[in-house]
Amino acid sequence: MNILNGLTLDPSLGWTGGGILTALLLLLAAAIPITHHRAKGHTDAGTLATVRRTVMVLVLALMVLTPSVVSQTTNRAINATDVYIAVDVTGSMAVKDAAYGDHSDISRLEAARLAVDDLTKAYPDASFAALRFGMSGTLDLPLTPDDRAIGNWSRGLRTEPTSQSAGSNLDAPLDQLVISMKETRQQHPDDRILLYLITDGEQTSSHPRRSFSTLRAYLDDAFVLGTGSATGGRIPVSQDTLEGTEGTHPEGDDQWVKDPQTGQPGISTMDQKNLKALADEMSGSFEHLDKGRTLDSGTTAKASKQYRVTTVTKIRRHVTPLIWPLALVEVILLIWELADWIRTSRRLL
Repeated sequence: MNILNGLTLDPSLGWTGGGILTALLLLLAAAIPITHHRAKGHTDAGTLATVRRTVMVLVLALMVLTPSVVSQTTNRAINATDVYIAVDVTGSMAVKDAAYGDHSDISRLEAARLAVDDLTKAYPDASFAALRFGMSGTLDLPLTPDDRAIGNWSRGLRTEPTSQSAGSNLDAPLDQLVISMKETRQQHPDDRILLYLITDGEQTSSHPRRSFSTLRAYLDDAFVLGTGSATGGRIPVSQDTLEGTEGTHPEGDDQWVKDPQTGQPGISTMDQKNLKALADEMSGSFEHLDKGRTLDSGTTAKASKQYRVTTVTKIRRHVTPLIWPLALVEVILLIWELADWIRTSRRLL
């Protein structure tokens, strides 16, 4: 309840308890002069003593209501954007059926690299975390504002060796993403967290895929970027070395990953159904990396304008009890009452 500008009543006992106690004190304050009037001529208390005692009770009632001073403070919080980038490095990402902008007939992983470069340009003020996944998910770079580090990371990506591959499992990065994003959300609760998942959507593992809906508790937005084509292509054998690039293997059936059922080179295609399902599970959006299309247009372009570093102003209200002036008045009245009582007692003696 506001009394004057900057002043309010804020009972420390609450409005219920404080209200009841105040009402009792007001009844007592009213009873003092009434009792004095009825006992006129039969009491030693004078009119001044009656007024003093009434004021003492009224001051005590006001103290119960706890007069307080209201002040406001303005806090400014920085809402930063944290972008997680997860790139598929399974063997199928070496298939050269992808396109990106002016680039065509490039490997799916090369299209992913180009997309990562555009992401760092789209979010100039953001922090980035980089994760690759094949047999398992690996957080290669924790959150960093250094976009050059992300660029170096993407250029160093290679598909995992065929000899170590155990099939594509799209939920390979899930555990690492949950751990990292949960920690980010706890440490920076005001930040916006985005995820870019770049993959061809193939799920060849015999294990059922877990849902990505778990990430919705930490994400502000998610984007699934599909690379590859519905036509697909043969998967080159990836060597147990980091040297060389995708698709530089010499011709010959021995240089292609074979379908274990037919014994012929297998064909890998982009699975758009899986990609859209991933986006739906995270309440995000799906975008196909294709010829003539880059991340400078579409959903990412809109999101990059929305999720920028912003300053949010928060006004907080502080209530400070102002009891000491009333307590000082009460003490003075009590001393006066005590002095009057001593003077009256001596006179009666």
